Amino acid sequence: MGPPLKVHELIRAIRSVKTQNEEREVIQRECADIRSSFRDEDTLYRGRSVAKLLYMHMLGYPAHFGQMECLKLIASPRYTDKRIGYLGAMMLLDERQDAHLLITNSMKRDLEHNSPLIQGLALCTLACLGSTEMCRDLAGEVERLLRTSSSHVKKKLFPLLLQKLRQIMSEYSPEHAVSGVTDPFLQVRLLRLMRILGQNDESICDAMGDLLAQVSTCTETQSNAGNAVLYETVLTIVDTKSASGLRVLAVNILGRFLLSNDKNIRYVALTSLQRLVQTDNAAVQRHRATIVECLRQTDTSVNRKALELCFALVNEANIRVMMKELQRFLQTCQPELREQCASGIFLSAERFSPSKRWHIDTIMETLITAGESVRDDAVSHLIHLIRGASELHAYIVQKLYKAVREDIGQQPLVQVASWCIGEYGELLLLGSCEEEEPLQVTEDEVLDVLEGILQSHISTPSTRAYTLTAIMKLSTRFKQNVDRIRRVVSIYGSCHDVELQQRAVEYNALFKKYDHMRAAILEKMPVEEKSAAGDILGEERRTPVESLPQSQPSSVQTLSQVTDLLGLLEESPVNVITPVPAADLNVTQNLPNGGSLLDLLDETPVPGMKRISICTTYPIIELIHITAGV
Repeated sequence: MGPPLKVHELIRAIRSVKTQNEEREVIQRECADIRSSFRDEDTLYRGRSVAKLLYMHMLGYPAHFGQMECLKLIASPRYTDKRIGYLGAMMLLDERQDAHLLITNSMKRDLEHNSPLIQGLALCTLACLGSTEMCRDLAGEVERLLRTSSSHVKKKLFPLLLQKLRQIMSEYSPEHAVSGVTDPFLQVRLLRLMRILGQNDESICDAMGDLLAQVSTCTETQSNAGNAVLYETVLTIVDTKSASGLRVLAVNILGRFLLSNDKNIRYVALTSLQRLVQTDNAAVQRHRATIVECLRQTDTSVNRKALELCFALVNEANIRVMMKELQRFLQTCQPELREQCASGIFLSAERFSPSKRWHIDTIMETLITAGESVRDDAVSHLIHLIRGASELHAYIVQKLYKAVREDIGQQPLVQVASWCIGEYGELLLLGSCEEEEPLQVTEDEVLDVLEGILQSHISTPSTRAYTLTAIMKLSTRFKQNVDRIRRVVSIYGSCHDVELQQRAVEYNALFKKYDHMRAAILEKMPVEEKSAAGDILGEERRTPVESLPQSQPSSVQTLSQVTDLLGLLEESPVNVITPVPAADLNVTQNLPNGGSLLDLLDETPVPGMKRISICTTYPIIELIHITAGV
C-alpha cells in the first residue's frame, strides 16, 4: 500500500468532483484509509491523517473517531505533531465531553515547557475548551506564566480576557441578542426585580425613574423580544410609585401596542389599560379612539377586553359618543358578547344619562337590537323609567307602537310596548306627540296590533300575559270596542297556559260580576316620585274620597261596591273600607299590568283581620276566600 494522500491532494480531489455522490465516495474512501492507518498505529502519517479529518469536519462530515489520535499527537514531543493535535482538540472536543480531561496532564507539561511556542499552543487550547476542573488544575501554571518576559506568551495569555472585556463594555452583545435586543431574558428578570424592590420604597422609585424612561424610549418595538421588555417596563411603572410622567409614558406604550397587528399584543395592552383606567383615566382617555377601533376586530377575546375597557371609559362627558359606538358594535357583535354589551349599555345609561328622554331612547334602541339577549330585569326597569316620565308618555307610546307594528320578534320590546299601550293607549288616538309626526290611529288598529301579538307563534307566555292585561286595561278607554275586548279575553279562559288562563278567568269575572268596578280596578299605574324623606309616593297624594274616579255617582256607592266585592268579615266593626293607591300597598310582586285588586285594600289594618301579602295573580275567588277566612 502506497503513502496516503496529502492534504492538498485530498482538497483537489474533492473540488474536482461534479456531484454530491462523487464527493461522498471520495470522503468515504479516504475515511476508510485513515481508519486503517489509525489501527496500524502509523505514527509517521498520523498528523497528516488528522489534518485531513479536520478538513472533512469543516465540510460537515463526521470526524469524531479522530479524537483519541489528537490526544496522541498532543503527547508527542514534536512541535509539528503538537500543533496538529491541539488544533484537532480545539475543533473536535469541547468542555461537555469527558475526553478533554485526558489532555490535562499533557497541557500541564507543555505549560511548563521551555519553548514559548509550545506554551502558546497549550494556552490557546485552554482558553478554547477549558472546563472548570481543567482551569482549576492549571491555574498555578497560568499564573506563573503571567510573570514571563516572552511577548509571544503574553499575547496568548490575554486574547480571551480582551474578548470578555469588550463584551462587557459593549452595549450590544451578539451572542445574547434576540432580534436586535440585547439579552431580553436578563432585562425582563431585572425589571421584575426592580418592580419588587420599588413597590414600597419611594427613594428606589425615584432612582429607577431615569432608567425606566431610557428603557421605554430606546427599546425597539419591531420584535416580540422588544415588546416583552417594554411590557415588563410598563408593569414596573404601574406597580411602583412612579412619577406621573412615567405613568403617562407607560399608557402611551400600551397605546402603541394597540396598533400592533399581533392579536396577543393587543390583548395584553387592553388588559393592562384596564388596570390603569382607575388611576390614570385622563391618559387612557386619549387612546379612546384606538380602543373603540379594537371593537371592530374579528377576534372574540380582543372584542371582549375592548368592550370591558370601553365601559370603564364611559363618563358624563362622552356618554353620547360612546353609546353610539357601542350600539353600532351591538348590531354586529358575536352572540356570546351581545348580552354583556346590552347589560353594559343599560348600566352606563342609568349612571350617566344626560336626560330622561335620552335614557329611555337608548334602552329602547338596545331592546330592538339585542332582542332576547338582554337581562331579565330590563323590561321592568324600562317600565319603571317610562312610568316616571309623564311628560314623555305620548312620545314613548307612539314610538313603541310604531316599533311593534313593524316587528314583533323582539320579545322584551314587545312586552314594554304592550304595557305602554295598555297604560297610555288613548294618547295614540289623540295624536298629541309634538316630537314625532302625529299618527292617525283608530281603536281597531291598536287592538289589531295587540291581537296580532297574542296570536303570534313567536310570542312567549310572558309576552301574551302583558298583552292580555294591556287589552283589558284598554277596555275602560276604548268604549266602542268593549265587546271585542270581552271576546278576546274569553278566548283565553281555556288556554293551556295556566298563568294566561288565570288572568283571562279573572278578567271575565270583572266583566260579568264586577263590571261596575272595572274602571276603578283598571286605573293607570300612579307616577312615582320621591319625597323629601326619600320614600316613594304617588304622583298626587290625594284623600281616599278624592282618589275615586269622577265618573262614579258618589263615594258612598263606590265604597259599598268595594265592600260587596271583598265580602270583608261580618265580625269587622268597620263598615267602610277606604281604598288607597296601589303604590302604598305592601305586595309581594309588582307587576306593571295586573289590574291588582290590592288597590282596594286599606293599608290600615282592620280589627279582627290579619294583614296578608297577596300576589296580583291570585284569582278573584281565592282572594275573597282568603280574606273572608282569616
